[in-house]
Amino acid sequence: MIWTPSVARAARRIATAAAVGGGGLTALGMTAYGLLIAEAMLARKVIGRPHGMKGPRADGVYGEFPGDPVKLVMLGDSTSVGLGMDHPAKTPGVVLAKGLASLSERPVSLVVLGESGASSVELVAQVDAALREEPDIAVIFIGANDVTTQKMPARAVRHLAASVARLREAGAEVVVGTCPDLGTVRPIAQPLRWVTRRWSRQLAAAQTVAVVEAGGRTVAFADVLGPEFATYPHVMFGPDGFHPSDRGYQRAAYAVLPSVCAALGLWPQTQPVRSEGSQPIHLAAAMAAEESGTEVTATRVAGRAFGPHGRWAKMLRRMPWSVPDNA
Repeated sequence: MIWTPSVARAARRIATAAAVGGGGLTALGMTAYGLLIAEAMLARKVIGRPHGMKGPRADGVYGEFPGDPVKLVMLGDSTSVGLGMDHPAKTPGVVLAKGLASLSERPVSLVVLGESGASSVELVAQVDAALREEPDIAVIFIGANDVTTQKMPARAVRHLAASVARLREAGAEVVVGTCPDLGTVRPIAQPLRWVTRRWSRQLAAAQTVAVVEAGGRTVAFADVLGPEFATYPHVMFGPDGFHPSDRGYQRAAYAVLPSVCAALGLWPQTQPVRSEGSQPIHLAAAMAAEESGTEVTATRVAGRAFGPHGRWAKMLRRMPWSVPDNA
C-alpha cells in the first residue's frame, strides 16, 4: 500500500501547482518520468488499437418512464465511451443511464462526448459540447492518458478543475471517476509498474482535491475498481489487456452510479452508507485513492467549510446498486 501521508503531500503539491500555474512534477522526478513514458510507449505497442478507436454509439433515451428526461452527459477518455465493446448496452454510459432511470423513475437522455485517447486537456472541447446539451449531471472518467503521455500532473489537474467549475456554473452536478491504478495493467512491466501505481494514485488524489474545490464530487477507481481485476484479468480486462471487458465497464459504472444518484438527490435514504467521517481535503483525497469506490465530497464541520488544514471533506462508501433488467 502507498503511504497515505506521502500521497497527501503529493496531492497538495500538485493541486497547489495547478492553482498557480506550475508544473507539479511530483517527487517521482524527471528520471522516473522519462522511464515511465518509455515504458508507456512499449505498453501501447503491446496494447495496440482494440476494436477501432471509438466505442459503440450509445446516445439515446433510456427508461420507459413518464416525464421530462434527466440529461446525462459522459465525458473523458476511452473508458467513458466503452472502447472495445460491441453493443451500446455494455458501455458504462448506458449502464448509468438505465440505473439513473430506474431510481428516478424518469427517462434519461444520454449524450456521450468522451473520446478515446483523451487527456484532461481535451476536456475543454468536450465541456463546450456538453454545455450545449444543458445537462443535469456530467460524469467524467479521466486520468489514465495523463499518466501514459507527457502531461504534467498540475496541468492535467488544472484543466480538470476548470472543466468541473464550468459545468457547475452552468447548473450541472459533476461526478468524476478519478485516475485508475495503472499498476494493474499487465502490459506495463515491473519495476515501472510500481512507479505507475504511485503516479496514478498521486494524480487521483490531486484530482479529488481539485474537483471538490470546484464543487464536484469524486469516486476513486484506485485499483481499477477491485481485486477481481488482478485475480481474474482474463475476465475483467478486454482482449487488449488494457481496457476493461464488459464486466469491467459494468463494475466501473456501478461504482459511480450511487454517487450520481446522490448528487441529484435520488439516493434512497434506506440504502446503507459507510461514512469515514470528515477529514481535511488533502488527507481525504489520499485515503480515497487507496480504496476503490470511495466517494469524496465537500462538507462542513461545526458549520464551517474550512478548518486549520484547509477545506473539510467527507468520505463515503455507498452500497452498489444493481440495475433491473427492465430499466
